[in-house]
Amino acid sequence: MFTGIIENLGQVVEINQEGENTHFSLRSSITQELKIDQSLAHNGVCLTVVGIKDDVYVVTAIKETLDKSNIGDLKVNDSVNLERAMLANGRFDGHVVQGHVDQTATCIGLKEEDGSWVYTFKYESKGNVTVEKGSITINGVSLTVVNSKDNEFSVCIIPYTKENTSFNTLKVGDNINLEFDIVGKYVARLLANN
Repeated sequence: MFTGIIENLGQVVEINQEGENTHFSLRSSITQELKIDQSLAHNGVCLTVVGIKDDVYVVTAIKETLDKSNIGDLKVNDSVNLERAMLANGRFDGHVVQGHVDQTATCIGLKEEDGSWVYTFKYESKGNVTVEKGSITINGVSLTVVNSKDNEFSVCIIPYTKENTSFNTLKVGDNINLEFDIVGKYVARLLANN
């Protein structure tokens, strides 16, 4: 389980295909703290560390992950939001994040405010919904929904988040990973079954 509080940015240094799987090698200042078989969220996608050498580690994404997320769009030198799994005895900031991306969305708007930024995203419903002031995870970042509409919503980003996550390179037209609030997903499923 994760919280959506990004602790580090990784940089993609190598990408290798093996059948339908893709192996991503990333450099990060937290690499030396990782271990083989550890879960680590990459832009909100939970991937397992399968190799470590010096300050570079390797994770593997299967076809299902590549199909449902933007992980397959990564290129060498891209920055990736990283979060290790939550410690059981730590503070619970953010919200409950599983690291299971529900779908992607497209950034359709970016507006600079006086000291913050408003990003607007469009997505296909697929049974997922946002609610005003509810939680959403965008590329692994726990955020609060504003301006919730059918298939569209916005979030506001403070300078710290912009500077310390991949929001610093996000632009209109980019695809992002969405993980909807787990409670909302259960409620939507229950209502759909009635």
